[in-house]
Amino acid sequence: MNAREKTLLFAVGGLVGIVAAGFGLRVLITKPLREIDQKIATAQSKLQKIQSDRRAYFDAEDRMKAYALRTFADTVDQASGLSGEMLTRQILRSGLQESDFTRLPVGPRKLRGASEIGWSVQGEGPFADVLDLLFLLQESPYVSRLENLSFSNGEGPGLVKVRFRYLTLVFEPAPEVKRKELAPPYTLESPQRLVYNGIVTRDLLRPYIKRVAPPPTPAAQASATTTPPVHPGTPPGPESFKIVSLSEWMGQPEVHVRDLTQQKTQRYKAGDALAGGTVVCVDYRSLPAGPYLRSDSRVILKIGNEFWAIERGKTLAEKRKLAATELPEQNKAK
Repeated sequence: MNAREKTLLFAVGGLVGIVAAGFGLRVLITKPLREIDQKIATAQSKLQKIQSDRRAYFDAEDRMKAYALRTFADTVDQASGLSGEMLTRQILRSGLQESDFTRLPVGPRKLRGASEIGWSVQGEGPFADVLDLLFLLQESPYVSRLENLSFSNGEGPGLVKVRFRYLTLVFEPAPEVKRKELAPPYTLESPQRLVYNGIVTRDLLRPYIKRVAPPPTPAAQASATTTPPVHPGTPPGPESFKIVSLSEWMGQPEVHVRDLTQQKTQRYKAGDALAGGTVVCVDYRSLPAGPYLRSDSRVILKIGNEFWAIERGKTLAEKRKLAATELPEQNKAK
């Protein structure tokens, strides 16, 4: 091997050594840097989680303070006393007699982060006044609910007995808030209360009493002797057929019509003949059905070129004509 080859060999060997040393130095430098980058990323992830938890904590704290402002007090005894006083005020505000109502404390029942307390209430009064009381309690601005509500006939005419439980919460621990007297969102004259007047008008709790026919007048008796009897085969009029149900069966609406004379019920579907026309559909929209009353369903008939509606609970004689704008959207083009 001559001197030139030796020099070239040494040069190549030196270059390889330098490259190897460079790679080794790079590993020594980059490995700690990667470990530092990983620690930074881990720290940033922990910091983001801490910040997210912090925001969630303060959001939850704000919500709890908002709820706490709608509670009666921070302790069970205070909340029980104040809620009892509120019950008494609402009983009197509804026009009821305080002496006609009993109130027994309920609870406390331990829940997660709170105690549930309340009152078991039982009393008697006019139906409309009892509805006033329930409306005021149901729409109370305080954190509360009504449960186990039941009605029964009262001791006198027009009176009903009512029983329910009025429940509220006491937070434990309670957030520090400055409470003030809460104003109810509605009054007994608000439209939200007036919609319940239909319950009183219908007198739903009155037991069925068969109407007694008035005694015939002399004129009626005289006409009865001269008027030929009605043939027993004369078919009943439309007032003898009542829409008793508009429910669905297997996804298809059905019209159940009760024959009040024969005490039989017949089912009809879309396309069937009824009341001199054809059943078009069953309309389940909630629409006004009189002062303070709403109807949730009706059958729509097509008689000739006109559309008629019969509300659930009405007879065929009580059908009403519909304008084109009153039809359901799917039937306006028919």
